[in-house]
Amino acid sequence: MATKKKTKSTSDVQALNADERKRLRQAELLVNVSRSMSKRDSLDGALETLVQLTTQELGADRGTIFLNDKETGELYSRIALGNRQHTIRIINNKGIAGHVFTTHEHIIIHDAYADERFNPETDKQTGYETKSIICVPIRTVTGEVIGVTQALNKLDGQFTEDDIDLIKAMSTQAATVLKNRQTSEKMQKSRDQELEFLDIVADITSEIDLGKLLQKVMSEATRMLNAERSTLFVNDEKTNELFSQIGEGIGATEIRFPNHLGIAGAVFSSGESINMPHAYADLRFNPSFDKQTGFFTRSILCVPLVNKSGKVIGVTQMLNKRGGAFNHEDEARLKAFTAQVSIALENAKLFNDVQNMKNYSESMLDSMSNGVITLDEKGTIVTCNSAVLKIFNLETNDLCDKPVDDFLTTENEWLTKRVHKLVESQTSDLIMDAELMFGKVTLSVNITLLPLNSSDGDKLGSMIMVEDVSTEKRMKATMSRYIDPRLADQLMEDQEAMSEGHIARPTVLFSDIRGFTTLTEELGAKGTVSFLNEYFTRMYDCINKEEGMIDKFIGDAIMAAFGTPIAHDDDEDRALRAGIEMIRSVWDWNEERAKSGLKPVDMGLGLNTDDVVCGEIGSPKFKDLTMIGDGVNLAARLESACKSYSARILISGNTHEKLRGSYRIRDIDDVIVKGKTKPVRVYEVLDYYTAESFPNMMDVIGYFSEGRTHYRAGDWKPAIKSFSDVLRANPDDKLSQKYIDRCEALKKDPPKDWNGVFVMTTK
Repeated sequence: MATKKKTKSTSDVQALNADERKRLRQAELLVNVSRSMSKRDSLDGALETLVQLTTQELGADRGTIFLNDKETGELYSRIALGNRQHTIRIINNKGIAGHVFTTHEHIIIHDAYADERFNPETDKQTGYETKSIICVPIRTVTGEVIGVTQALNKLDGQFTEDDIDLIKAMSTQAATVLKNRQTSEKMQKSRDQELEFLDIVADITSEIDLGKLLQKVMSEATRMLNAERSTLFVNDEKTNELFSQIGEGIGATEIRFPNHLGIAGAVFSSGESINMPHAYADLRFNPSFDKQTGFFTRSILCVPLVNKSGKVIGVTQMLNKRGGAFNHEDEARLKAFTAQVSIALENAKLFNDVQNMKNYSESMLDSMSNGVITLDEKGTIVTCNSAVLKIFNLETNDLCDKPVDDFLTTENEWLTKRVHKLVESQTSDLIMDAELMFGKVTLSVNITLLPLNSSDGDKLGSMIMVEDVSTEKRMKATMSRYIDPRLADQLMEDQEAMSEGHIARPTVLFSDIRGFTTLTEELGAKGTVSFLNEYFTRMYDCINKEEGMIDKFIGDAIMAAFGTPIAHDDDEDRALRAGIEMIRSVWDWNEERAKSGLKPVDMGLGLNTDDVVCGEIGSPKFKDLTMIGDGVNLAARLESACKSYSARILISGNTHEKLRGSYRIRDIDDVIVKGKTKPVRVYEVLDYYTAESFPNMMDVIGYFSEGRTHYRAGDWKPAIKSFSDVLRANPDDKLSQKYIDRCEALKKDPPKDWNGVFVMTTK
């Protein structure tokens, strides 16, 4: 019995010693974990050490530590054994790691591909085969779960509960060090960001040029928030538009849109930030711009730009943060950044306004046909415009800094006395049909003398304004009573070219009132004349505002040109802006007519840019300065085609490709007009509509474009689907129904040689 008791005691001792050795080894391991991780100053180093120790102790092939990012709701890892260092981010409730993190329960999976929580896509991308997985939560001593530890593919056998105990102990031991390193890294990052922030603000606030300032702000904001793109929009109080400048110098492009539209407009109007982590999941996001540009918007952060008095003066918009979505810290940094640059921005904007005012004043003086001379208090000439040289036939502008007495001598001395009298009396003086002698030339002029005073009433000097009223001037003034003043100037400058004819390339505009015959029957003769006079007055103002020339009124129709006799770089845009304003003016007029119980007026317009022949055409007894040619005819055909397409403004491809501004336009057909053999691309302009009169416009344009693509390819079924999508977005879009009817007919009787071109049989 004593022997058996001794044997049992020896066995117990051996078991006890094995258990103690196991606990001792585990204690040594945990001490080693703390010691090894404490030696690493950075979070990356601590993670690398913990991955190496856990992988080694578990006998696993690979290991990963995922820490939770509270700002983004993601689990992230900085290192994965067997691969080069990189950052992995996953949603903290997805996959195996997300399950363990959210449930706080450990897990052992012996067959990864048999578990529905496992995502095999990573294996497909890397070529690695995951067989078994062990994953436990990382808890601090207070019980907070800050991440998970995951190991893959045990090299010898399968993961066991002993492995769970071991990895749990190691993770808990490491949790404090990891959290400390996280906190330290965040503090260091914040410190570095603040220093960088101060340097950026100091650099930006030193810039006074508005264009360069906008470029700097956008560049630094993009870099500071690690975004792909950024734009700073400033409000233009004169036009109620948000604008931004892209590029520098001659190639600079300005973007403008109403300050209530889009995400930027919503932020500007409300003064509240918008943070979209997933743009396409947010109903406020309009994906049509992505379709047009090919850019894919993932996330958006847009904050108001507020000045020191609390007024919103613009917005800053960031797109696509690299490595995740924009968080609250990004929003706070961007707000702080824009608050600092708002002062510099207002200073730059003020400088820009002053510079524009100065340039405008100088340009205005140089463009004036009247001569303008300014004098200081002592009677010394300060400035004189180019018209002075032309009127007085002077070769060089050497009048500045000379006394006016030296310029106005002998026969013109009388004017010097009137100037001195003006300085004393501070009373304006007007001299009509006076004569000035310069050499052998006698000039007939009107002279206006004006005192110049500051806003405080201090004397600054005086101004002499000279108007040449010689024979040529009188003739122009007389002609301008009957024809456009600019045309009168052109005729006087080059009478031979205008009378004999020349080739020009203007944008021709045709407009016509819908149902005019019925209107005239109801109005009678007197009412028709009154109606047309009011209508043409409104239309003339729209055309004249954009410096177009009305060629003629044809009954209720208008034929106008933009680009002849005076051409501009943007005549196509001027013509289109005039057309849009004509529609809006008619709609405003309809509101007034409705109050008087009168019927509304509707109209259609056609625009085309092409070569035309300009000149005086007619008989020796009666001639008309007009335009002829295919360019004119096509504009007239497009105006007439508005009825067929249920449109109000149609433009040709020639006009469309030369437009510089941004408009809401859709490609509606390829047409061969009557009398021609080559097809013309036709576009419809929709900018005169409002959100109420044409709902979901951008969606309509996108679906309609898809339908046109299928239509040209002869794919009738998908074309019908796209046009039906248009009708769901806007049931009143008659053109889409017209295309559905076309496609149905073509589907039943397919053409042999389809090229997507429609042949017009009427004018």
